[in-house]
Amino acid sequence: MLWVVLAVVVVLASVLVLLRQSSGLLALLWHDVVHQRLLNFFTGLSRPQRILKAVQKNATKGNPESVIAAIDHYCRHSEWAMNVGDEKGLILDSVVTEVNPSTALELGTYCGYSTVRIARLLSPGTKLITLEFNPDYAAIARQIIAYAGLQDKVILVEGPSGDLIPKMKQQHGIKSFDFVFLDHWKDRYVPDTKLLEECGLLRKGSVLLADNVICPGTPEYLKYVRNDPRYESRYFKSNLEYTKVEDGLEKSVFLG
Repeated sequence: MLWVVLAVVVVLASVLVLLRQSSGLLALLWHDVVHQRLLNFFTGLSRPQRILKAVQKNATKGNPESVIAAIDHYCRHSEWAMNVGDEKGLILDSVVTEVNPSTALELGTYCGYSTVRIARLLSPGTKLITLEFNPDYAAIARQIIAYAGLQDKVILVEGPSGDLIPKMKQQHGIKSFDFVFLDHWKDRYVPDTKLLEECGLLRKGSVLLADNVICPGTPEYLKYVRNDPRYESRYFKSNLEYTKVEDGLEKSVFLG
């Protein structure tokens, strides 16, 4: 019976491998369901734990660029992961550099890949607050951020974004954010953007950058920022991390 199950899995996996580059949903199904579960079973480790091991084996401690390169190489050649990735990462880099924020917020830390990308570009004295709901992800992210030598530039807070955003002013002394990177649960993009507005955490000129607006997609968020006159939005076309499936980032400037 076990061999029959394994045979079915192999056949399904083979079909998905052929189609994953051309279909966003199939790509995510393959990477996040089939391949990940197979590797979890055979390695006894979670995907974040495997990424951490790749960093510890291949990156130079205290060197953020080498940590980014190690994760990109692992995720492109060994196992896909839901980082912003190398292609879209260059867009993220350019926006962070352009904004040069004195206050920055990331929604969705995951393993800390984009956290490292953002934090390494921040000016001295600037800190990035990053929110992560999953404590297992947060534990891995802390280790990767520390391995990159950026622990003094990052404040990682665990918990639901909807509970944490209203506490930003009181607990972290934040008046407003110059830059916000949205890369958490896609159904939280609109509610959390509205919460940032309601809490007075966006000022005139604040920049929101949202990932995965095409794949898996955030149609309600795009509708919101593109039709609200308080935002000026621009779409940056790219590819879903480590694939040829179309995806992109939406940059929205809050006009007040």
